[in-house]
Amino acid sequence: MKQKRVSFSKRVFAGLGLGIIFGLVLNLVYGAESTVITESMPWFKIVGTGYIKLLQMIVMPLVFISILAAFTKVTIGQNFGKIASSILGILIGTTAIAAVIGIVVTLLFGLDAATIIQGEDELARGASMEETSVEIAERTLPDQVLDFLPSNPFLDFTGARPTSTIGVVIFSAFLGFAYLSVNRRKPEIAQTIKTGIDALYELIMGVVRIVLRLTPYGILAIITQTVATSNFASIFSLGKFVIASYIALAIMFLIHLIILAIAGLNPFTYMKKSAETLLFAFSSRSSAATLPMNINTQTKRLGVPDGIANFAGSFGLSIGQNGCAGVYPAMLAVMIAPSVGQPIDAPFILTLIAIVAISSFGVAGVGGGATFAAILVLSALNLPIALAGVLISIEPLIDMGRTAVNVSGSMTAGVTTAKITNELDQKMYNDSELHEVAEV
Repeated sequence: MKQKRVSFSKRVFAGLGLGIIFGLVLNLVYGAESTVITESMPWFKIVGTGYIKLLQMIVMPLVFISILAAFTKVTIGQNFGKIASSILGILIGTTAIAAVIGIVVTLLFGLDAATIIQGEDELARGASMEETSVEIAERTLPDQVLDFLPSNPFLDFTGARPTSTIGVVIFSAFLGFAYLSVNRRKPEIAQTIKTGIDALYELIMGVVRIVLRLTPYGILAIITQTVATSNFASIFSLGKFVIASYIALAIMFLIHLIILAIAGLNPFTYMKKSAETLLFAFSSRSSAATLPMNINTQTKRLGVPDGIANFAGSFGLSIGQNGCAGVYPAMLAVMIAPSVGQPIDAPFILTLIAIVAISSFGVAGVGGGATFAAILVLSALNLPIALAGVLISIEPLIDMGRTAVNVSGSMTAGVTTAKITNELDQKMYNDSELHEVAEV
């Protein structure tokens, strides 16, 4: 397809379609828990998980050099406070809205965790979550804020902490302000620094382009593995929750479009230009792995400056994830509360929304972040953690939609902030041509 100059977007969709077909064939012929599937999937992981690892490999260097380069181009320094506050405000505000949507949808569908049958896997998952909650319960909000600060930036470059990405962002910003200071005092030295940063930026972007070209193959392997190992019987038995979850996520995506429309931007243009990236987020179930495509989509298709795109994408990995930290914990809390006699009244709902918004700080942008967010919220509300394990069998299916909404939320924050600060290239945003996110 590439030799025939088929567009990158179409190759990505082809990988998705082939993966669904291949996965269904394997599932129907052999069964999700058969020996053939169990022994075959590790080989699929070489391509699928291997591709995710390559993407994660370039996340930290990309975040670091892009934000630093933005300071050398004087696209951040003058409006840094306004940019950061706008991005954080949108991320946290939309997470609070996501919580409201999750609560309303759960009540409309009459979902109740006590009515779901728990098997051995669900009980084991619940016990594991209770153990984790004991460790999390000791962490206060000040502790979470302190976790963002990079006491050892070189450790954060390894991604050793859930908030490592934010730590690298902060370290890059300090270096950026240091560059601005040097530029005022010794412009000749600052020019040398800028030349080195520009050279390193081009080198890192070259690596990004190489890795992103593997996207169709990565999606093919990832989606094949997901479909082949899905337990359709469990999905069917919990179909009501799956449907409710996706309705809530769809409404949240609609909220993103409304925010863009209020900002004076065409939401349909956003949908068209972000579809490829959201598709990858849906398939990979990893906001971190999607970060390179997220940033490229913002800068090459939506007209967002490098610095704002990197701040929005990077902060969106650990703060204000609308799907994982907003919709999901709120739905679980409303499902579980009646089982312990907690009425769903106004005080409970207001408390839940506030806790969801606050606890959305520091949710890791990888698979499993929603579980971490759910434990935080349920622990704060003194609700039983174990009942959250009842959804283990459908977790991958729901996580796909949650991740796409997470990524959309961070892109919405970036585009809206660029518009608010008058730094959005509206000509690029409105351009009907789809510039490649992997091949420039």
